[in-house]
Amino acid sequence: MVRMTTTADLWHHYGRIRAERDRAVPDSFHWIWSQDGGPGSEVLGDLAGRVIGDLGAGAARHAAHLAVRHDPAEIVAIDASPAQYEMATDLFAHLAPRLRITSSDAVPHLQAAENVYDVLYSVFGAVDFTDPRALLPAAAAALKPGGRLVFSTLAHYLNGSPAQTDLVAADIPAKTPEGDRASLRRWVLQEQVWVKALDEAGFTDVTVEMLPAGSDGPRPVDTLLVIADRQR
Repeated sequence: MVRMTTTADLWHHYGRIRAERDRAVPDSFHWIWSQDGGPGSEVLGDLAGRVIGDLGAGAARHAAHLAVRHDPAEIVAIDASPAQYEMATDLFAHLAPRLRITSSDAVPHLQAAENVYDVLYSVFGAVDFTDPRALLPAAAAALKPGGRLVFSTLAHYLNGSPAQTDLVAADIPAKTPEGDRASLRRWVLQEQVWVKALDEAGFTDVTVEMLPAGSDGPRPVDTLLVIADRQR
């Protein structure tokens, strides 16, 4: 029987093998699932002197890239998983104070950061795994007027099933730190569902681009790249 849970440590195993062999700040920034092509950080706009938040940063590799190569005032890497926070700190704590690694759920962090951020982004991160009805309004409030939210998300399920036509989540497999089977919720939504949710949360100028899978790996997956600005 699968044990249903949403504890943060369901991310305990994610990225751990890579962290043991690769401690470098990445040279590039990718939005697509396969992380080997497509547009890069230019989608975020000019980041020099800006305050940026990475929602569901994991090991903070994307955040580290931006901190080193794009001269922001500060980038905050936010993740709810204690294991991911520990990994990110071990890898990139030396990039402080420009990079700040924070252990927190995305929604309460954003709710406590009204009008703080110039840019928020998520690369298959917290936007995928947090109820949009809570996350998107919190993100809008945390952005300065005219600030930008950018996120990449699955265009369809990993098994090829189509994305949802309504604002509902599916349970997907996960593992506890001990290796027991569990599940967590993921929002895989069609383009028009994201557009409506963003509009209702206070965003404007919403654009959605479908990025084709960048490789023929075992699970080639198309990506939706979503860009939205907070109303001024």
